[in-house]
This record gives sequence, C-alpha cells and structure tokens, in this order.
Amino acid sequence: MKRKINRQLMFLSTMAIAITLLLMAVVFYRLFQAQVMEDLKIYAYALADGGTGADMEETGSAHRDAETKEAAADRYAYIDRYSHGRENVRATVITPEGRVLYDSNADIGGMDNHAGRPEVAEAFREGEGRSVRQSSTMQRSTFYFTILLVDGNVLRVARESHSIWSILYRSLPAIVAAVGALLILCVLLSHYLTASLVKPIDRLVEDMEHIGEKEIYEELRPFAEKIRIQHDAIVRNANMRQEFSANVSHELKTPLTAVSGYAELIENGMATGPDAVRFASEIRRNANRLLMLINDTIRLSELDVQEREIPFEAIDLYEVAKDCVEMLQIRAKEREVELRLQGGSLTVQGDRQMLEELLYNLCDNAISYNNAGGYALVSVGCMDGKKMLQVQDTGIGIPKESQERVFERFYRVDRSRSKSTGGTGLGLAIVKHIVAVHNAGLTLISEPGKGTKITVIFDDR
Repeated sequence: MKRKINRQLMFLSTMAIAITLLLMAVVFYRLFQAQVMEDLKIYAYALADGGTGADMEETGSAHRDAETKEAAADRYAYIDRYSHGRENVRATVITPEGRVLYDSNADIGGMDNHAGRPEVAEAFREGEGRSVRQSSTMQRSTFYFTILLVDGNVLRVARESHSIWSILYRSLPAIVAAVGALLILCVLLSHYLTASLVKPIDRLVEDMEHIGEKEIYEELRPFAEKIRIQHDAIVRNANMRQEFSANVSHELKTPLTAVSGYAELIENGMATGPDAVRFASEIRRNANRLLMLINDTIRLSELDVQEREIPFEAIDLYEVAKDCVEMLQIRAKEREVELRLQGGSLTVQGDRQMLEELLYNLCDNAISYNNAGGYALVSVGCMDGKKMLQVQDTGIGIPKESQERVFERFYRVDRSRSKSTGGTGLGLAIVKHIVAVHNAGLTLISEPGKGTKITVIFDDR
C-alpha cells in the first residue's frame, strides 16, 4: 500500500512539474514576444517621425496631406542613417506595389515582391501590421512590425530572436537541475505524506482492542468499527471453540473412564453374578451417554459451520409437536411426569428436521428436570399476533443468576442431576442455534422450585 501511494504521489508530482514548466515556458515566451513587438513599434515610429517633427499618432493617416519631397527625402535619410548597419534591427521601405525601396541590411536589387507579406498587407489595410515567422531550422524567429508612412509607402522594422525551442534548449541545464531538485523534494514529501496517511491504519493493526480510543480518519471510523466487531467476534469464537474442545474432552473422559473401569473388573473376573449384570448395565448407560454426547457435539458443530442457505418449507408446527409428545410419552411415564399438548394447526416456514430437534430438546429437558407427579405442557398457537411455541414445566426451575447462561454449551445448573438424567449440556445450545436460523425470538421465565417456561416466537405472519 505504501509503495502504491508513493508511486502515485511521484507520478502526480512529475506530471505537475512538467506541466508547470511547459506553461511557464509558453507564458514567458508570449511575454517576450509582446516585449519585442512593443520595442519594434517604438523604434518604427521613431524612424517614421525622424527629421520631420510629425506627430506619431497622426503618422499613417489616410486623410493627411501629402508631404513634400524634401520632407520625404529627410525621412529616408534619417532612416538610413540610424538603421543602416544595425545587426539587431532591420528597416525596410516598401511601395504599395510591393517593391522594396530601401533595406538597411541587404541589397534591394534581387529582392522579390513584398506585397503578399502579411504584415505589409495589414499595414496598407489597417495602418499597422505585425507578424512572427519561424526559420526553417526552428532555432530562430523573426519579428516584424509595419506602419504606413504619410507618403503611402510602408516602413517595416524586423528583429531576429531565439525561438521558444531554442530558449528551452539553452535553459535545459538549469531546467534539469531545477527538476532534479524538485523531484528529490517530492520524494521526501511523498514518503512523509505516505507515512502520515498510513500511520492511523498502522495504529489500528497494532492494537485492535482500543480502536475507539485512537485518532483515526472520520472516513475510516465505520470501517474500523466493523473490523473491531469482526475481530471481537473472531476472538470470541476462538475462545468458545477452545472452551468447547476442553469441555468435550472433559465430558468424554468421565463416561470413558467408567466404561474402562467396569470392563477391566469384568475382564479380571472380579465381577460375577449380579455384579457382572450391574457392571454391564453401567457400561451400557455410559456408552449411551457417550453416544448422545458425540451426536450432540457433531450436530452443534454442523450448525456452527452451516454455510449453505437452508430451504424452508411450510411446516405444521402442531403436527411436529404432536409427534414429539407421542414419542416421549414412555420417557415421561418413567419419570412420573404428565406430558400434555394443547393448541391447534399452525403453519410456519422452517426446516422440519431442525424444528423436530428443537421440540425434542425442550420437551426432554422439561421431563428430565421435572419433579415426580409434575407435568410438562407443550402449547402451539398465537400470542400478540405472532406464531408461538411454548414448553412449560413444573420442575426444579433455574436460579436467576443462571438463566442467562443455560443456553451456553455444557453449562448445567445442577451437574449431579444432569449426569443422573444422562444430559449432555448441549440441548439448549442446539435450541438457541435453531431459533437463530429461523430468525425467531426466544424467552425464558423460571423460578426455582416452581418450574420453567420457554417460549419461541416466530416472526412469520
């Protein structure tokens, strides 16, 4: 990024320097042209007025009376005297027919007709004329200024000067030195500006934890805040995965240790008769617990990495609840819990398998953490105009300080009871995931010793 910004700044600087130099050369050359032409004008009027005392502003007027031959002779003598032999300025007198009467720097005998010269034609037409012509080598320019004399002829003064290309060529060493110095300055400034531009971003990279406390560009603040949120989410997920792995290892270790211990006793012949049957029963119970734990862990991992869009369909929530209640009736009777269902047909958009899992986990918890002689009620209907699924029990309840944590993985309010009932501590975590997938709401109301009520609100009107 720094290199790219440096390259762009250097490119812009180089272009700016080149364009500035070109514009300055053009402007200065135009000023130079204007100055040369102004000098020629003053010189031309001075020659035209020489020896006659005529007013310069009236010279060349078409309405002025013709001057005498003596005055004209004095004028040409003055022109010849003050312009002949001057190398920097050349004076020429041209008749209306284009014939050259006088030239201070050349023999007029071999000169061609000058009537077609633009500055001459302009003088005969307007009283004054001017033009600039480049030499064939483009190294020098000739400046011409013409005025109409009172005798009807045209006086032209000319001066050669360097062309713009010649001036640039002569100034090339100074230009190169100036450009080199400017480029060095631009390199230093670009490095400084790049460092200044990138510094707030570097600060963000160095310390993502305190983005809000750092001075950054206002334009970057939403971007930085989003990065911070994503960073926190990544850190949180990493911690959750680490904790999840540790919890899984711990939860697997207990039943595996029990299975290994009982199997070793049987293997060594230390368990016979009723003891062997009891040990085998414990092995089966712990193996079932292991299987449940592995299945729940795999299912939770699948929900965590769910990337594909789940195709929803119209599901009769009452029918799903009815199937779940019927399936768990035997388990409810074993726990001496009455499992009931109330409500009617209610269609929601969702995934059938996930909704079956959600109902199973809620109902299984309502049975497992209930009291003998209690009941668990599954309700399907509407509440405040929204579709609702509710599972209420008369069980042991959840203390207030634990109500926000019961949906965490492996969190148990009563660990001894969870192990006796075969719970994995992942059921409500799976419920939370499924609720989130269906964009539903989840509320929990519980009081120790009186029971728990969990309500799922579907935003599916």
